[in-house]
Amino acid sequence: MNIHFKITRTLLAVIRADLRRPHAFAHERVGFIAAGLAAAHDDLLILSREYRPVRDEEYLQDPSVGAMMSAEAIRRARQWAMNDRAAIFHVHTHGGHGVPGFSGIDNRENARFIPNFTSVAPHAVHGAIVLSDTAAFGQVWLGRDAPQPFVARFTEVGIPVHTWRAA
Repeated sequence: MNIHFKITRTLLAVIRADLRRPHAFAHERVGFIAAGLAAAHDDLLILSREYRPVRDEEYLQDPSVGAMMSAEAIRRARQWAMNDRAAIFHVHTHGGHGVPGFSGIDNRENARFIPNFTSVAPHAVHGAIVLSDTAAFGQVWLGRDAPQPFVARFTEVGIPVHTWRAA
């Protein structure tokens, strides 16, 4: 499957700025992106449209990870997926330059909570995105027990357009 994730430069800048904000105890910020989908043959186009940060009070103190979300943060994102019939992507940043990758903790936690989105919003795919300062990397859950392919291409829509391959 050829998966292409598109995001406007403006929305990406808003997300990066939000994820850089300090938190009282969490070492990093996290949030969610809502997206629309278009599919044809073996191609899936993900069109990001809105971002919502995890609220300050929805972070849990857990020194073993950079940021741990509460069940309420996940519940709100799942409700958003249902109400807006949206694909939801968890997002955080590792900073730096070039195409980032998920850490072992990212892989473990994504596998624990992303499939739950397919239960409440099976009409869409859902996933996770990790940003650097210049690129992104992502994975998509096609269903609870379906394959989890990586996003093959990202496009930052603006002037000029930036495209990078990540898988």
